[in-house]
Amino acid sequence: MKILVINGPNLNFLGIREPEIYGKNTYQDLCKMINKKGSELGFDIEIFQSNHEGEIVTKIQEAYFNKVDGIVINPAAYTHTSIAILDALKAVNIPCVEVHISDVDNREPFRSVSYVGMVAKKTIKGHGFAGYLEAIDYLLNNNNK
Repeated sequence: MKILVINGPNLNFLGIREPEIYGKNTYQDLCKMINKKGSELGFDIEIFQSNHEGEIVTKIQEAYFNKVDGIVINPAAYTHTSIAILDALKAVNIPCVEVHISDVDNREPFRSVSYVGMVAKKTIKGHGFAGYLEAIDYLLNNNNK
């Protein structure tokens, strides 16, 4: 199974950015944990992070041609603003799971809007880094395009 994990803006600053919300573990810690899970399952997992909306859209489109089976996406701030990412996910029609490290429903009111959530098969919020592992498990157990 091929899974693409996409992380949006500022997630490369995990461990630095607002540790009271996101914790003290770093982005490298997150990637290590995801790669370990992939190895244990025998999955081909690619992890991608960008602070640029267009690069994320391009990566989603490439997933179609690369025959990716599932996408785990934490669009970060683009969750609440990006119709372009929503449209790209709809266009490729690859099952995706939306992940948020924090519980966005219990933060600022604008964070309750999720464009990605309109296409995601599941949304996992507030489970920290473990939410990524839950998303991978969900894709494994619900592998139906």
